[in-house]
Amino acid sequence: MFRYWSLLIVAIFSQFSTPARAEVVATFYSHDFGDHFPHAFVKLKGTVGSTGEAVDTNFGFTAVNVSPAILMGSVKGVVETKDAKYIAASNPHFSVKLSDAEYHRFMAFVEKWRTLPGKSYNLGKRNCVHFAMEAAALLGLSVNRQSRYFKKPKTFLLEVMGLNKSLKP
Repeated sequence: MFRYWSLLIVAIFSQFSTPARAEVVATFYSHDFGDHFPHAFVKLKGTVGSTGEAVDTNFGFTAVNVSPAILMGSVKGVVETKDAKYIAASNPHFSVKLSDAEYHRFMAFVEKWRTLPGKSYNLGKRNCVHFAMEAAALLGLSVNRQSRYFKKPKTFLLEVMGLNKSLKP
């Protein structure tokens, strides 16, 4: 009987001493017209399990200067982060839990876009929606590479949700 109670007590206390499972969550957002033109971006929040690093950041791809030049062809692009006020005024569409390996692949993806040479932003071929599409594909989601919504971030992300029925808002 003593052995039974000892095992029971050990089992109960082992539940309390187990650290919480660390994970980073990627949330895909769109931002509607307002002070800015529509935008798609991805917010990362959580803790990297292998290092304990706290993560709370976001990434989107846009033109360095928003001007009529973006309507004429390629311009310089930049990966940027938005402030909390901008995020609060944006629409979260779905979230994906990342393993440590996926988090590191995602950060390498961001660095690749950050270091694209020359005039890397093109409204029709490489914009914020393309960035979000490639991020979703990197994380194993189905995407429509022939979408007609590359200039409509919200509609594009809704399309991704439709292609991935397990995603929840």
